Amino acid sequence: MPSTNPIFKADGPTIFTVMSRLAVETKAINLGQGFPEDGWSEAVVDRAALALKTDSNQYPPMLGRAELRRAVSDHDLYYWGLNHDPESGVLITAGATEALAAAIFALVEPGDEVIVFEPFFDSYLPIIKRAGGIVKLVRMEPPWNLPLDEFKASLSSRTKLILLNNPMNPTGKVWSRSELESIAAAAVQFDCFILSDEVYEHLVFSEANHIPISSLTGMEPRCLRIGSAGKSFSLTGWKIGWIAGNSDLVQAVARAHQFITFTVAPNLQLAVAYGLGLGDQWFRGFTAELERKRDLFIQGLQQIGVKSFPSLGTYFVTIDIAPYRRHDETDSDFCLRMTREGGVAAIPYSALYERNPPRDLIRLCFAKKDENLYEGLKRLAQFLT
Repeated sequence: MPSTNPIFKADGPTIFTVMSRLAVETKAINLGQGFPEDGWSEAVVDRAALALKTDSNQYPPMLGRAELRRAVSDHDLYYWGLNHDPESGVLITAGATEALAAAIFALVEPGDEVIVFEPFFDSYLPIIKRAGGIVKLVRMEPPWNLPLDEFKASLSSRTKLILLNNPMNPTGKVWSRSELESIAAAAVQFDCFILSDEVYEHLVFSEANHIPISSLTGMEPRCLRIGSAGKSFSLTGWKIGWIAGNSDLVQAVARAHQFITFTVAPNLQLAVAYGLGLGDQWFRGFTAELERKRDLFIQGLQQIGVKSFPSLGTYFVTIDIAPYRRHDETDSDFCLRMTREGGVAAIPYSALYERNPPRDLIRLCFAKKDENLYEGLKRLAQFLT
């Protein structure tokens, strides 16, 4: 029999699939996969149900419903001062993952170099490699500051794309203006594109501010920005995302998108357009509630003596398992044991690094019901002690 594509064959199921499946099998508290257990807008859900009954259920436009493209354009102008043409500068996708794939396939040619910061979301590398790109990794470690010298050393005349995740999964890092300015200057110097994965743009807590790199002077023509209704409205199963920016770049991405998914559910698009129109009242309350959960969870970790690292955005917190990991086990082994014996699932950092991964860091998600956070903390205390 012929072989299948080795890029995808080698990776197997994602770590998120593995840990969530094990959490179900063992009835563990799933603090691994980043899906919220509460906090969505019932009004947005009701609008989707209404549209399903009263609006068209046939193919919507390939670029996305005009209502949602206009809503994304208005949203980005209001919050970030970005002026996207809703007719040509906004594309609606099947979640942010498809936006990433379509953008990388559209921009990267075989032999092009793509800069990726470690740790990274696990879909980045397989997509780049399948497009024929050469991954250039820039390693980051706590407290997750940009290693400027290493970043500069990774650039070359073959650099085509810089892939940025801001706020950053899994670290909870929110990139500073000075760091973004360094990346922007490099993009200009080496004449490359920037693909900015900003799905957690509204999950930035009171200690920090979100700055889209495309909002820096002169950067919009070479930047594409990815957003997600799943993250901004706690509706991850809907898989409604978007990519916005320079019209020529967005149209190039659209030509890849049309052969991947073509379009996405029309009623969900209309509901997300309605949600984006909720504005400050929704987003401020949404962010404040997640910040409350973060504080609750981190305080609980402190009370049981677990070291955690600052989380300025996303709904993840990183903890240090060095005092608890057996000398002969990896962080993956530890997470498997903690799920089976301790009843709490987490994500090992080694799955999110390519080279010499750390062995003492794991990611926990606090976007869960309060009762599950309390129960998770109770189980962690029992397991770790």
